[in-house]
Amino acid sequence: MKVSENYAGIPDEFAQLEKAKIVLVPVPYDGTSTWGKGADKGPEAFLEASANMELYDIETESEVYREGIYLTEPITVNDSPEEVVNEVHKITKDYIKRNKFVTLFGGEHSISIGSIRAFNECFDNLTVLQIDAHADLRKSYDGSKYNHACAVHEAAQTTNLIQVGIRSMDVLEKTYMDPEKTFFAHEMVADEFWMDKVVDLMTENVFITFDLDALDPSIMPSTGTPEPGGLLWYETLEFLKQVFNEKNVVGFDIVELCPNPAERSSDFLAAKLYYKMLSYKFMEEGKDELLDDDADLMDNKLGSAFPKFDDDDY
Repeated sequence: MKVSENYAGIPDEFAQLEKAKIVLVPVPYDGTSTWGKGADKGPEAFLEASANMELYDIETESEVYREGIYLTEPITVNDSPEEVVNEVHKITKDYIKRNKFVTLFGGEHSISIGSIRAFNECFDNLTVLQIDAHADLRKSYDGSKYNHACAVHEAAQTTNLIQVGIRSMDVLEKTYMDPEKTFFAHEMVADEFWMDKVVDLMTENVFITFDLDALDPSIMPSTGTPEPGGLLWYETLEFLKQVFNEKNVVGFDIVELCPNPAERSSDFLAAKLYYKMLSYKFMEEGKDELLDDDADLMDNKLGSAFPKFDDDDY
């Protein structure tokens, strides 16, 4: 996998680990997918799209990259699925312990077993918000409990798992599903209060695992297992903004981009979604920093045209 030196081509001063508040871990792994292959190419396509994206977010009036975004080396363990999960767990936990806001971009959804495990070990009473077309609750699949179809089975046992957008599952997954915390797509479309209901079920600390097939194929066709009837762009942003505003989102991962050279809009959507989620997390800080930068720029332009006063002058 080829990656640019800095996320989105941001200046070096915002890309150094020591100063960055945010860490981005690419995980180009696609070892257990069973239909559309190519999620291992997802991080590279996402990073390429990010490098061609405007870094000022109009909605939040911020440039969140100024909080610092450190792009790690990709996790390229390609042995057994268990070893990949263990490596994701180890690296994620290490950066959490360094007091970073840790984000990951996959790769297939099995990587989330490792990321969720790390966050659950580091944050009390964790809610895992799964935004996904598929339940992913199987105990094992194709002889492995580290399969993408098992992505949140462990989370269902060890965290407050809330599932949103589900519209495809095996009947046996009902055994592990909490119906009070599962929001099926066909019910959401008729419930104007579903966002509030989801947030009300959350604890204070929230980790988001976002499978891009949660989105409707009309806006996200390039994923391994597209399902009709998914979320659209602005309702997704409205929901995410509410979660970030009302809860302490401690980190997130985004998975299952399967890039198609003939369809680049999905890559760009993934890039925008990642940046939007960061913008919501650091929204107020980003506004303040942008205003400070504007004030400094204005001072430089005005020079000594206006006097500066100390507090003692009032």
